[in-house]
Amino acid sequence: MDDYVSVNRANWDERAPVHAASPDYRFAEFRDDPSFLSEVVRFDVPRLGDLRGLDAVHLQCHIGTDTLSLARLGARMTGLDFSPPALAEARRLAEETGADITYVQGEVYDAVSLLGAEAFDLVFTGIGAICWLPSIDKWAATVSGLLKPGGRLFIREGHPMLWTLQDGRDDDLIVVHFPYFEMPEATLWDEPGTYVETDHVFTHTTSHDWNHGLGETVTALLDAGLEITQLVEHDTVPWEALPGQMEKVGELGEWRLKDRPERVPHTYTLQAVKRA
Repeated sequence: MDDYVSVNRANWDERAPVHAASPDYRFAEFRDDPSFLSEVVRFDVPRLGDLRGLDAVHLQCHIGTDTLSLARLGARMTGLDFSPPALAEARRLAEETGADITYVQGEVYDAVSLLGAEAFDLVFTGIGAICWLPSIDKWAATVSGLLKPGGRLFIREGHPMLWTLQDGRDDDLIVVHFPYFEMPEATLWDEPGTYVETDHVFTHTTSHDWNHGLGETVTALLDAGLEITQLVEHDTVPWEALPGQMEKVGELGEWRLKDRPERVPHTYTLQAVKRA
């Protein structure tokens, strides 16, 4: 497990420019429309509330589309990511759209030393982020360390139940295959592609990830001095998580199981406030 950071960074370093060039990340729309927001952020606008004037950090910001969206909602944004190529794309997008965003390269667990203790009113974490971290307790302590007393965590994530399901099956069965709970050892992947369409042939195809049960995540935040103020489970997800078994629904183009979607939570939104 010791090399998970370097292995995962190589994977994301190669994917960042491919993602930025893909129409799925909508760089052209961000440049052309000053009010355009990412679909991920638009989904949670009713829950985000008024961000104007808040000092906010986006952990694991990747190429910055959600970070820019939060800045357009009025937050003073900082983005943190461990991938220099991803941050290069994020900085380019911010420059092309006239956004004043600070981007810092580093690992999540180093965020307090890199960005400052109790420096933020809001910590934001988006879809598909915490699965790349081996310890949810360490993540929660980092979030708490970054927040001012009374500051807020906002996270929307893939539901840990969704991460247990096996995709690529030839039948229509929903099969629980991967761990639900956080395990000491990572789940290892070797995947030749990425989640956007591209002709690029990847050379860094391996990655490590971990699931974190919903109870584990809630307990970690409570132990780190945060109070849970909202927990909403959703029956949609922003990508086709189970290819061939899902359909697009709604204006935001989210995906849901075709057959009895009520069987499985797809994502969740959680908010928590740091106690004084």
